[in-house]
Amino acid sequence: MKKTGKLFGVGVGPGDPELITVKAVRVIKEADIIFTAASSKNSYSLAVEIASPYITPTARIEHLGFPMTKETKEVEAAWIANAKQIASVLNQGMTAVFLTLGDPTTYSTFGYILKKMKCIMPEADIETIPGITSFHAASARLNRILVEGEESLLVTSGAFGGDRIRQVGEVENVAIVKAYKNITDINMALKDAGLHAKGVAVSKCGRKNEEIIENLNDLETRDPDYWTLILASK
Repeated sequence: MKKTGKLFGVGVGPGDPELITVKAVRVIKEADIIFTAASSKNSYSLAVEIASPYITPTARIEHLGFPMTKETKEVEAAWIANAKQIASVLNQGMTAVFLTLGDPTTYSTFGYILKKMKCIMPEADIETIPGITSFHAASARLNRILVEGEESLLVTSGAFGGDRIRQVGEVENVAIVKAYKNITDINMALKDAGLHAKGVAVSKCGRKNEEIIENLNDLETRDPDYWTLILASK
C-alpha cells in the first residue's frame, strides 16, 4: 500500500524572511509542493514572497483561490475544493506545505483548510508549525511590552470596527489586526475604553515601506492599508 504524504501548516511570520523559524525553513526546503492562499482575482502571495529564499527550484507552487466575499455558499465551496486539492496531493505520497502569514492558528486561512481536511481526509497526517504574529513583531519593533504582571491582552480584528472592544469591557491592552478600515469607529471605541492615548499603529511591519503612526487620529485621513495593526493600552 502506498504511503500517504504529510501536510504542514507553516507560519512565515509578519514579513521579514529572517523571522521564520528554523523548523519552518527546514520543512519548506523539504516540501514537494507549496500551497498558498491567494485572492480569486490574482495569484500573488506575500507568504510565498517572504518564504522565497527557502523554496527549492524543484518545489511546485500552487495558489489556492479564496474568494473575498460574504456569500457563504461560494466561500464554503472554495474551502472544500481547496481541501480536496490538497488531499489529492497527499494521496500521491507527496509532502505539502501550506504557507500562511504570521501564525497558522491566528486569523489564518489555514484554519479553514484544517477544518475541511479533518472532514474530507480525517486520516491525514497534519502538523502545524507556529509563526511570529504581526502584533508580536510590532511590539518588538517598538520595544513595547504587550503585557506584564496580571494584565490582560485582547487580540481582535478591526475589519468591522470597534464593537469587539466595546463588548469585552475592562481590558488593559489591545492588539487590533486588520485595522485598515472603519478606523473612525475603532478610534471611538478605544477612546471610550481609555486605550486611545497610548495607542500606536504600524503599517507593513518588517517590510519595505514600513511606517509607524504615533497618532491614531492620523489614520482617519489616510488611504486604507490592509497591512495595518494597532497596539493600545491604558
